[in-house]
Amino acid sequence: MDEQVSTAGGRRAAKARLVAGMVRGLPWREAAEAAGLPTGRTTAYRLRRDVRLRGDAALDEGRHGHASKLREPVRRWVEAYCRGAPSVSGPTVQAALRERFGLDVSVRHLNRVRAALGVSKVSPRTTSVGGAGGGGGPSRAARA
Repeated sequence: MDEQVSTAGGRRAAKARLVAGMVRGLPWREAAEAAGLPTGRTTAYRLRRDVRLRGDAALDEGRHGHASKLREPVRRWVEAYCRGAPSVSGPTVQAALRERFGLDVSVRHLNRVRAALGVSKVSPRTTSVGGAGGGGGPSRAARA
C-alpha cells in the first residue's frame, strides 16, 4: 500500500476511487489496482453496495482500535512522540494523531500500542522520593 493510502484521508479517497471505477464498469480487480487499494472481491462489492445504500458515509473508517490503523509509519511516529514526552497522556496522543494523520484511534488501543512499543506513560508521581504511594508518610507496615 502506498504512503498516500496509509492515512485516513488517503484511504477514504482510495475507497471512493475504487467504487467510482466499479460504477464506471471496471472489474473489481482493475478498479482496486487503479485506486491503489489492495482488497478482495467480496470487500470491493460490499463497499460498492454500502456506498449505494448509505452514501459517502460508507467510505469512513469505522474501526477505532484495529491494528491496521497504526501501520509502520504511524507506529514510528507514536514511538518518537512518546519518547520525546514520556508523561504525555493517551488523550493528548489521540488528539495529535487526529491532527497529524487524520486518524481516530481509541485511547485504549493507543495505550496497548504504547505498551507494546515500550513507551507507556510515565507518571510523575512514580518518580517521587516517596515511591508509588506518593503520600510521603510512613508505610502501613511501618505504622503497625
